[in-house]
Amino acid sequence: MIIDLRSDTVTKPSKGMLDAMMSAQVGDDVFREDATMNALEERLAKMFGKEKALFFPSGSMANQVAIKLHTNPGEQVICDKYAHIYNYEVGGVAFHSGASCKLLDGNRGMFTAEQVKEAISPSEYYYSQTSLVEVENTTNKGGGACWNFAEIEKIKAVCKTNDLGFHLDGARLWNAMVAKNESTMQYGNAFDTISVCLSKGLGCPVGSVLVGGEEIMKKSLSLRKLFGGNMRQVGYLAAAGLYALDHNVERLADDHRKAKEIGAVLSQLSFIKKVEPIETNIIIFELNDDVNESNFLKQLLEKNIHIIGMGSNKLRMVTHLDYTDQMHDKLLTELKTI
Repeated sequence: MIIDLRSDTVTKPSKGMLDAMMSAQVGDDVFREDATMNALEERLAKMFGKEKALFFPSGSMANQVAIKLHTNPGEQVICDKYAHIYNYEVGGVAFHSGASCKLLDGNRGMFTAEQVKEAISPSEYYYSQTSLVEVENTTNKGGGACWNFAEIEKIKAVCKTNDLGFHLDGARLWNAMVAKNESTMQYGNAFDTISVCLSKGLGCPVGSVLVGGEEIMKKSLSLRKLFGGNMRQVGYLAAAGLYALDHNVERLADDHRKAKEIGAVLSQLSFIKKVEPIETNIIIFELNDDVNESNFLKQLLEKNIHIIGMGSNKLRMVTHLDYTDQMHDKLLTELKTI
């Protein structure tokens, strides 16, 4: 039995999802003639209370197109120092949009409205002008932490006052909404654009969707083409997304429960220095200084347990749809015997 907790992206389509994919009605999406994709985009737009939605092959592409929609070359994006768009998208903000990032020193990837106010560039011509504020929920590098929605609303007010765009990287937004009992409409009302991933907790093989208002999304289709993201009979992937929305959202609570149970065991082990707070499906923990990270990972691999090393003796586990109860019991047992 291989236990793969490197990411929630390692899942494979279930039989039900595969059946839905194989029976999908498809067409040429470049001509906007794929009925299943049209249905997925319309459904997600409606869920978030937006006029438009557009499917992308990856969350990074969806985020990068959103940033380009909101900015002009030479402008500035306010985000947290842990932000995925800054750390894990290959410098795309600079490469694709010619924009820079003003990094905030938040708490586990989350910052405050006051920090945003202080970070907005002065209006003098020799400053890089701020045009966008970006939030990530849940925070990947912050260990799956969930934002306080009241703070999001305060940041939205700052954006409105200062005529700034407001984008949400919602790669694991489904996890946040389940954990906090929040709704898609709440987020749709707060943000100008939102990218939501289907291939993490929801278990789809491919895909993210960008949603937004009619005006901001005008150029999204041509930008997707520019980025090389247009596809043809993509309804097979859309069918997976529709199936996931029907079957795989509420069950995220099970992933969260298992993550917390893993964290509880880790916190009792003598060689663990610290376990970060666990709210959703990500567990980040730190080994004692006298424990070699590479050797620890090797020990786990010998037990067919795959996790990610983050450097500096920090490691990560992510629970997901394909992490079964049997795997969970085995993992907890094996951790106690290391």
